[in-house]
Amino acid sequence: MRTLTVDAADLAYGDAAPVLRGVTAEARPGELLAVTGTSGAGKSTLLNAMAGLLVPRSGAVSVDGVPLVNRDHAVGLGVVLVPQDNGLAAILTAVENVAVAVLATGGTSAEARRYSTEMLASLGLSGQTDQLVDELSGGQQQRTAIARGLALRGAVLLADEVTSELDAANRQRVLELLRGEAARGAVVVLATHDPEAAALCDRELHLADGMASWVRG
Repeated sequence: MRTLTVDAADLAYGDAAPVLRGVTAEARPGELLAVTGTSGAGKSTLLNAMAGLLVPRSGAVSVDGVPLVNRDHAVGLGVVLVPQDNGLAAILTAVENVAVAVLATGGTSAEARRYSTEMLASLGLSGQTDQLVDELSGGQQQRTAIARGLALRGAVLLADEVTSELDAANRQRVLELLRGEAARGAVVVLATHDPEAAALCDRELHLADGMASWVRG
């Protein structure tokens, strides 16, 4: 089990002014951490830093005390990111997108097909397994991206606005699966502007005016 730590991090893109300043937070195994804030508050910026995509201008983001230096390094430490734009391969079907992740973790082709089909079914996508990504609605794409992220079985799972296009029933399905990841000992961080989704998490870090503060922590 790993711990994800953000220590006095200033997060900025290029030479621009920092989007977030002095962020300090810890995401622990076995619980759901919500990162909240209005659009533009820096939720995706913080998750990008947690995923190794953005190196802090000052301070550090670490997994078990090891500062992340880039995305490849983060992947090697078991950090999985489900991005806001879903990141799915448009030339693949829903089930193929998930199966690729299973294969990447050492599963066989048969295991990949079986797991992918079961995971998509658990997210209400039994009828969409063989549809191309472009044939899926925004909410269906979000759920497919979650299925792929779960298939990677990461030590850290970062989910960026993955419930934004979902109705209440599908939001509940996703949150239950994220809770399952936490139950197996993963660190789970959910960036969301949805107060109902945030309320179902164990702790909440709120971003506003370039700063981070604990609402529940």
